[in-house]
Amino acid sequence: MAGHSKWANIQHRKGRQDEKRGAAFSKVAKEITVAARMGGGDIAFNPRLRMAVDKAKGQNMPKDKIDNAIKKGTGELEGVEYVEIRYEGYGIGGAAVIVDCLTDNKTRTVAEVRHAFAKHGGNMGTDGCVAFQFKHCGQLIFAPGTDEAALMDAAIEAGAQDVLANDDGSIEILTAPGDFIQVKDALEAAGFKAEFGEVTMKPESESELSGDDAPRMQKLLDALENLDDVQDIYTTAVFDV
Repeated sequence: MAGHSKWANIQHRKGRQDEKRGAAFSKVAKEITVAARMGGGDIAFNPRLRMAVDKAKGQNMPKDKIDNAIKKGTGELEGVEYVEIRYEGYGIGGAAVIVDCLTDNKTRTVAEVRHAFAKHGGNMGTDGCVAFQFKHCGQLIFAPGTDEAALMDAAIEAGAQDVLANDDGSIEILTAPGDFIQVKDALEAAGFKAEFGEVTMKPESESELSGDDAPRMQKLLDALENLDDVQDIYTTAVFDV
């Protein structure tokens, strides 16, 4: 993968998420509540809830906060009812951006997202304007130095769709969205624990930004990330870090 390091970009993203842990608790609590409302409060029978709870644990979210979020979803505790909404647009250099939100007020959310795009040099587009540039899939990323041959054998056995070896030595396993938990569990049982894993919108191709464009794009992404209603952001932009 020429020009940039996949591994460095992943570490950069994780580092920025860690800096915003308090906000991350609020966002993952929303996801837990919505997942529990849609599929019930038992993680054994609700894959979306299982992923949300795993994310919360990965961020060291206290167990009582996780339990309360589940109870809000199942109606055992009073809570706000959120709806899911997706916005699409363009960032610096035409890089594609998808913004997934959970909100109790769509009018407020669309205004805030549009303002963030406009203020930081991007523009919000219409539904579907960039979604075709992404693949909905499960993604597991393993650190450089992982035994590629052994991981590939285990991944194929587990039902993964693809194994990608990056130039920086990191390895990506791609799965169908519904197979993510199954493949992740099978690989962990085989001794392979991913450094990063999620069901995501993976860019089909990437837009490498450097010079002044990189910090400008980061400011746009940070502005979107800081909005209370924004849950996840996906972009074709990558940085020379």
